Amino acid sequence: MNVPSDLRYTRTHEWARLDGGVLTVGITDFAQHQLSDLTYVELPKVGDEVGAGDEVAVVESVKAASDIYAPCGGVITEVNAALPDRPDLINRDPYGEGWIFKVRPASADEFDALIEPDEYEELLPGSEG
Repeated sequence: MNVPSDLRYTRTHEWARLDGGVLTVGITDFAQHQLSDLTYVELPKVGDEVGAGDEVAVVESVKAASDIYAPCGGVITEVNAALPDRPDLINRDPYGEGWIFKVRPASADEFDALIEPDEYEELLPGSEG
């Protein structure tokens, strides 16, 4: 599984990239692989205030529906408007074009508390950890 070293992760398989004080959030390669072909994405609303661990979006596939959680608290600043028409972007490019939403964190400490890439890899099935 692809686990980019420049991201932070959650135990619920979201990834987060901090850039200019804003977190870009999506689901990991592992998560999209487990779900299989995505058929639907429900996005949060720009301006919504969320808490760390809050359910903020939903992705559905032919296999299952899965909630997407906020990796930290803050305000939703942007959503990936392409996803409702192209949910497959998450399957094709989970760390790029398949991002789901952006959030301005209430505290930088919450980002720092997210899981480092090597620790996330250890959580995945089949890892040696």
